Amino acid sequence: MRNIIRALAAVTVLLPAAALAQSNVEGRVGKLESEMRAVQRKVFPGGAGQYLQPEITRPDAPQSIGGTPATSAVADLTGRVTALEQQMASMTDQIEQNGFKVRQLQEQFEAYKRSTDAKLKTLTTTPALATTPASTPLGEDEAATGATARPTRTPVKAPTVAKPAPVTGTADDEAAPATTARVDKPATGDAPEDEYLYGYRLWTAKQYPQAEAQLKKVVATYPKHRRASYAQNLLGRSYLDEGKPSLASMAFYDNYKKMPDGERAPDSLYYLAQSLMKLNKPADACKVYGELTDVYGTKISAQMKADVEKGRTAAKCK
Repeated sequence: MRNIIRALAAVTVLLPAAALAQSNVEGRVGKLESEMRAVQRKVFPGGAGQYLQPEITRPDAPQSIGGTPATSAVADLTGRVTALEQQMASMTDQIEQNGFKVRQLQEQFEAYKRSTDAKLKTLTTTPALATTPASTPLGEDEAATGATARPTRTPVKAPTVAKPAPVTGTADDEAAPATTARVDKPATGDAPEDEYLYGYRLWTAKQYPQAEAQLKKVVATYPKHRRASYAQNLLGRSYLDEGKPSLASMAFYDNYKKMPDGERAPDSLYYLAQSLMKLNKPADACKVYGELTDVYGTKISAQMKADVEKGRTAAKCK
């Protein structure tokens, strides 16, 4: 009988191990235990229900082997690679969005630039009014400060009678025109200076058509010389003194547009606003004053800043 019990005990040890691979392990183990109890009751009727433990028992719970990783190394690496790929995709998407925003800003800036250029060109191409104001010289008192120094300008209101001023022969001066019977062409050996000075002398002599032709020649022949900016600005002054504010505005605008770094570019913007005032366009003159302040605000003299404020007051700029 003990052999039977031992056999049953061995069965109870072996059966759970085999039953772990089955889906109904618990049910089968419970059935075996109930059957074993029934056998014990029959074999040991006087045992008073005592349950005899088998000599060989199975462990209550499977023992885990220490050091076993939760996941395999390949699965861990795969998860890390997947996370890196997701981060890379997020960064690529952010870079593409930033590039799109930069392109939008560039397109908006180019559109604004084209619009501004078109507005300025429209201002300079406006035809003169039918009743053109009489010629009133807008002389300026500029002291010659040397070949590289930037002369200052003091616009003067149109006098009732123009005061003649002697021709000093200084290439940096653009003084008020004076009537002279004869204009001598200088011959110092410096061709650009001589050509510009000759045009300047024609302007001071009020020989405006001759002065305009000479100044155009200087700009065309020496476009890279520093006197090109002077000649183009003086060309506009000649038109303005001749009573042609429309042509004057075009000359001033060309000087600012083609030679923005020229020494007379700020002066041309100032006189462009003056020309527009003669064309009865104070609103456009205010825009030009604003352009002058924005572009050359840190470069112009204190006197010019004061003249700009006077001009803005006259134009009733906001």
